[in-house]
Amino acid sequence: MVDEMENASSKIAIFRGKQIRKALYQDEWYFSIIDVVEVLTESTYANRYWSDLKIQLSEKEGFVQLYEKIVRLKLEAPDKKMRETDTANTETLFRIIQSIPSPKAEPFKRWLAKIGYERIQEIEDPELAAKRSRAIYKAKGYPDDWIEKRMRGIAIREQLTNEWEKRGVKEDREYAILTAEIAEAIFGLKPSDHKKLKGLQKQNLRDHMTDLELIFTMLGEASTTEIAVRKDAQGFRQNKKAAKEGGEIAGDARRALEKKSGHKVVSKSNFLDVNPAEVELIPEK
Repeated sequence: MVDEMENASSKIAIFRGKQIRKALYQDEWYFSIIDVVEVLTESTYANRYWSDLKIQLSEKEGFVQLYEKIVRLKLEAPDKKMRETDTANTETLFRIIQSIPSPKAEPFKRWLAKIGYERIQEIEDPELAAKRSRAIYKAKGYPDDWIEKRMRGIAIREQLTNEWEKRGVKEDREYAILTAEIAEAIFGLKPSDHKKLKGLQKQNLRDHMTDLELIFTMLGEASTTEIAVRKDAQGFRQNKKAAKEGGEIAGDARRALEKKSGHKVVSKSNFLDVNPAEVELIPEK
């Protein structure tokens, strides 16, 4: 039994128009494998199908590491009781679906192949990634002016992380600490608290920032890059100092605006309505 799930809320995802149970585990969404198998195979014996497939994956195909990534979590059963069931994160679930010999799974497999091809194209031509990102934001309902700010923010963020890498910041944990240092200096609260304020869970905070929040984030990160370059900051400690100083520049500007306007920049508002209970895993076509 996984104790970490005792206080985590279960949710329902939407998968090809059908409900899929999911739950948050170790800061990541895990989905009911049986529910997905039932949708793709239309089998009335989804438990048996998954049991046989699991044996095939672990023994016949030798995917022991994949099998080890399957986690048993408590999800609400049809009888409303919390029962343990096999779950997997998105990456593992994708691999399982690739092994399902069902015509229902073919559209998904073709979609995976298309995504893989697009990623290769983006490596060869990074401008394609920006174009696709714009198209995705547009499809989600974001207006053009917000999209341009978001894309500019992504470019500024990339410049900053490139400088960090050149200056000896290597570990993901260090990147997270430096990012939080900038954000806290800008907004007066940690990114995790900022997300809670907006009612977010796994969603990207920046995708739900207001125009002003995006603008001040860009200012803080651009200022950090400039300070790191001008002072030739090396290693984690020096770049942490630069991150705080860069964030403070944007923080001072934020406070000045709030004093003049009489309104707070940090907002509970999301640019789009958030409904974490419903997520479409793959396209219908």
